[in-house]
Amino acid sequence: MRSQAEKAAAFRALHERPGAFIIPNPWDAGTARLLAALGFEALATTSLGLANMLGRADSAVSRAEVIANCRSIAEATDLPVNVDLENCFADAPAAAAEAIGLAAEAGAVGGSIEDSTGDATSPIYDFDLAVARVRAAADLAHSLPVPFLLTARAENLLHGRNDMADTIRRLQAYEAAGADVLYAPGLRNLDEVRHVTSVLKRPFNVVTGWLDPSISAAQLADAGAKRISVGGALSRLALAAFVNAGRAMKDDGSFAWMRDMMAFAEVRKMLGAGAGASRS
Repeated sequence: MRSQAEKAAAFRALHERPGAFIIPNPWDAGTARLLAALGFEALATTSLGLANMLGRADSAVSRAEVIANCRSIAEATDLPVNVDLENCFADAPAAAAEAIGLAAEAGAVGGSIEDSTGDATSPIYDFDLAVARVRAAADLAHSLPVPFLLTARAENLLHGRNDMADTIRRLQAYEAAGADVLYAPGLRNLDEVRHVTSVLKRPFNVVTGWLDPSISAAQLADAGAKRISVGGALSRLALAAFVNAGRAMKDDGSFAWMRDMMAFAEVRKMLGAGAGASRS
């Protein structure tokens, strides 16, 4: 297995090389190993996928649950792991930054802080507080023994604030505050991706959930994306297959879905390969 420092160096290198890379989102050790066996170069946790796994209809997860999930995924393979820390589970800058240290201790080499409050009545932090939170998180991330790549997320578009000017203002401020990667979930087309990336100097993460699924990784790279994630989409796809099979049994007494199962030997082979030796 690679050391955490080696994983951190590999993760940073992915953000510095030409083109874009896909960072898929497993939700447990098994799915992490399957993705590693497929040849992906880095992984990102998903708080939605974790909530689904825990049976939470409201998608709520605690800091302790997120850190435990991060540790499980980080230990499952030798790939760099970026952890979804939501709003870092605190409002005050110093308290929010604590989550960065905990994620690093759990084996992550990157993670995110977002400007969503979790309060439906006031969903986005005021600008100055949002910037202060990113600055505190960046200061801690960059002071760790193994440098931690901090992603700052501007969440306006997910909370009915379709103000692209304010979203860009926030991203630029987070960049100036020390964020290594920027992220604005909710972009809907290539023109929006191109517009945002054109005004930023640091790598930009695009999540595909609001885009036309026919848009390719190559097109996103051409539009300026550096990192492409899928959030909870793989978890939801797995749930769809599970529920469809359940409905077939319940409604029709059918087991035809078993034709689409992975072979037992293939599962064993991929799980073993996903836990394997270091990759260059």
